[in-house]
Amino acid sequence: MRDRFQTKPFLERGGFGLLALVALLVFAFDVLPALRLLIAALLPGGSFNPDAMFAALSSRSALSAARATLDTALWSTVLALPLGTAMALVLGITDLRGRRIASFLFVLSVMISPQVIALAFLHLTGPASPILNALGLAPDAGSANPMLGRGGIILVLGLHHAPLVYVVMSAGLKRIPLAVVEAARIDGARPLGILTDHLMPLLRPHLVAAALLAFVAGIGNFGIPALLGAPVNYLTLPVLIYRRLSSFGTGMIGDVSALGLLVAAIAIVCVAASQFLTRKDAVHLEDDTSLKPFWFLGRARIAGEVFVVAVLAVTLLLPILSLMAAALVPSYGMPLSLTTITLDNFVEVLARQDVTIRAFANSLLYAGGAALLLALIIVPVAYALIRLMGRWRILAVSLIEISYVLPGIVLAIACILLFLKPLPLVRVSLYATPWIIVFAYLARFLSVALKPVLAGMAQIDVAQEEAAAIDGARLAQRLFGIVLPSLLPAAVAGGLMAFLLAFSELTVSALLWSAGTETIGVVLYNLEEAGLASQASAVAIVIVAVVTVAMLVLDALGKYLPEGALPWQCEEDAPARSGRGPDRAMLHASGARQLKPRPALST
Repeated sequence: MRDRFQTKPFLERGGFGLLALVALLVFAFDVLPALRLLIAALLPGGSFNPDAMFAALSSRSALSAARATLDTALWSTVLALPLGTAMALVLGITDLRGRRIASFLFVLSVMISPQVIALAFLHLTGPASPILNALGLAPDAGSANPMLGRGGIILVLGLHHAPLVYVVMSAGLKRIPLAVVEAARIDGARPLGILTDHLMPLLRPHLVAAALLAFVAGIGNFGIPALLGAPVNYLTLPVLIYRRLSSFGTGMIGDVSALGLLVAAIAIVCVAASQFLTRKDAVHLEDDTSLKPFWFLGRARIAGEVFVVAVLAVTLLLPILSLMAAALVPSYGMPLSLTTITLDNFVEVLARQDVTIRAFANSLLYAGGAALLLALIIVPVAYALIRLMGRWRILAVSLIEISYVLPGIVLAIACILLFLKPLPLVRVSLYATPWIIVFAYLARFLSVALKPVLAGMAQIDVAQEEAAAIDGARLAQRLFGIVLPSLLPAAVAGGLMAFLLAFSELTVSALLWSAGTETIGVVLYNLEEAGLASQASAVAIVIVAVVTVAMLVLDALGKYLPEGALPWQCEEDAPARSGRGPDRAMLHASGARQLKPRPALST
């Protein structure tokens, strides 16, 4: 019965409207922006002129920015890769205590927007640092802040993107069958030998994919190079694009479109290579038993826990303390003490300044509205992708991911090109309105919101739908009566993930905001540019609080979500073990086959 049902053409089962919805979203959010960007680069002024594009790409400023972009992305990847991999291995295969909390906090550091992290490290060092002044360790007045320039950008990018490597490597560990470890332990292999001889060869594709992901993130990052590089005129391609477009307006559309295509081409090639490697060489489980912690450290566990705490301190605790110290002093540069602590900066940005109050309201409205719209559409989209598209699903999912793969500054340029003139037929312009920001959020975060729902949809048995269809239930009845109740927690989680990333983002809204539509990420950047560092730090602390609350809500939903829906999901703490040799209790609990001794041969 099931085979007969699944072989029917999708039109006989209904679903044409759902397929049309997927096609419309792919065209509007991915194909159309990419085509518009390509047309603007190749046809500046409406006529085919590739020389103009090559001139823009070969200019001295463009070449210098390209070198800076590749340089900072490469060396930050060199830092992020071993750090993220080490955290994935320590939290994934050892018996450290508090692994789940450590995983949550490590991923939290990358969920905080890049400009907030850059601001934190900028205020942590230098002669005006409230913390260093309070400790008497501040450099001499007038000395340069060591975070400004190439070295600071590489350091902060590497620390900020290490959790991305952690997420990819943790996912790779979860795809390795526990049987690999069981077989090696029965053969007498020690944990270090299991890691080096068995696990790392299987993780090689994920290691390459993680490196490419961190490199792409470094290529498209705007907030960190803007705050740490622009003040000393060390410009990467996203910052150069922003400067040209904000300084010269739409007259530079052709040039910035060409630069945007260069950034997009680098990003798309790296992401395509990453997906190819993980899909081609990844290990697939033959059963439901994935890898569990197997390395019992004994006395060395303290050293492992010290390492984890040190990483969390550098990537999360120190930045938050730096922001808090800068926000609690009356003026940036004053030492933090009991006599200087004040809440005036929080009162100023939350109750007195109209622009910051409006920006918080705008960010909540734009990010929340986009998240709500995405939560409403992702269930039918996921159903169409899994149940109706067949072999075309991979192509459709890849196209949906284009807008997220594109650096945010490139997507912003594409949105400007799309909506600079009034829309055909309706003659309404979205340019300089909140709707252009909402459109950009929908396009950029659709793939993020869709992932938990796709994971849940793949685990729903089609038998219930078949039975309902035989009883005469139409597609809408099956979708709302059977599928939606099962996927509702995943849809809520997907919407919250989109809100989490959109609330304080700067890369997209930096070019799309106008008077009255400022987002909180834009206001934070403008406050720092204006020299109001203490107020900027207060805004950053509020942003961190909102992001943390959203992640805690998502974490609470985790028990209702399919495995792997949340990037920080981690196994509960492993029980302690004493003694040497293979842990046979663990092997027995996991369903491993116990070997009987072979009878001796008689002579």
